[in-house]
Amino acid sequence: MGKSVRDAGRATRHLAVAAAMTFGLWLFTTVLLIAVFGTLLVVGAWLLPEAVLLVRRIAGAKRQLTARWTGQRIPEAYLPLTGTVRERVRTAVRDPGTRTDLRWMFAAYVYGVLVVVAVPLWPVALVVDGVRAGLPRARPLVLPLIVRLADLEADWSTALLKPSPAAQLSARVEELAATRADAIAAHGAELRRIERDLHDGAQANLVALSMRIGLAKRAYDRDPDTARRLLDEAQAQAEQALTELRHVVRGIHPPILTDRGLVGAVRALAAVSGLRVGVEVAGLEDDGVRAPAAVEAAAYFVIAEALTNAAKYSGAPGAAVRLERVRRGLLVRVADEGGGGADETAGSGLVGIRRRVAALDGTVEISSPPGGPTVVEARLPCVW
Repeated sequence: MGKSVRDAGRATRHLAVAAAMTFGLWLFTTVLLIAVFGTLLVVGAWLLPEAVLLVRRIAGAKRQLTARWTGQRIPEAYLPLTGTVRERVRTAVRDPGTRTDLRWMFAAYVYGVLVVVAVPLWPVALVVDGVRAGLPRARPLVLPLIVRLADLEADWSTALLKPSPAAQLSARVEELAATRADAIAAHGAELRRIERDLHDGAQANLVALSMRIGLAKRAYDRDPDTARRLLDEAQAQAEQALTELRHVVRGIHPPILTDRGLVGAVRALAAVSGLRVGVEVAGLEDDGVRAPAAVEAAAYFVIAEALTNAAKYSGAPGAAVRLERVRRGLLVRVADEGGGGADETAGSGLVGIRRRVAALDGTVEISSPPGGPTVVEARLPCVW
């Protein structure tokens, strides 16, 4: 009886929130009708995109409510409502996600009535099942029905809110277009950085080296001491040019990844980061299988940038790095012990992390509440 009461209690809370949302949907009908008529009359066309955004928020809240009951996340797929009023109205009307949400809303008007009626069954259920529990061989009857009703409500909502293949395809195309734009921007920025490093560093040193060697040749016969000094300076200039070239090469693909692999490279990076860094590895050293070079380079970049940010801005004494081989990719997680509050728009390198990972169709989650900690988690897809 105790478990049935607890389950029915959870179901009742779920149904009560669902009932409140149903009342909200009935009231929202007026807003939706005003937006539609305003759009038909042209003067109120701006109302439709705002109403669609509100529908998305309501549907999102319903997805979260249903996910808490079922334990399974319901994906969403929407096209961004940006641009002029005309473009926003066109996108709002043509977006398959809008049709999915409206279908759920109209269906919820109907099956939501059952939810509203079911909530008051709780006290009745307690009385009925309490009486039955006192009878020989009797089992609770009404409480499981409340749980079953919550299951049905969640199943209906899941089926109706799940994006259609057309919506998923549209959202995926939009995502790939944005990812491609970010990848092109990141590639262009990387080329400019390499050009700048070569021009200001290695090229300048090589020009100075050539000049010193020329001066040493002229002074060789008449002033050997000066020639020797110029050759010494030329040697130092050549070593500096080599250092600059190594720096440029490391920015393209760190040689240490080729020499030591990702795990060894990350441990070496942790050792020179200036922080107390623990490195945890799961599933990468079992069979010697390595991720593709591009994935390893991106993972290395994420960790290097996150540790650099932690050392420069967070005041963290230490950090933890985790590399994990997952089913369809590589998980990279960096958590520092700093004060948090990282701002992606402040030039902290977090935007670069997102672009580098997005270029490989990966995802990045960044959490940095005030007071800390800052956690950067990247998932890089690859086939093992």
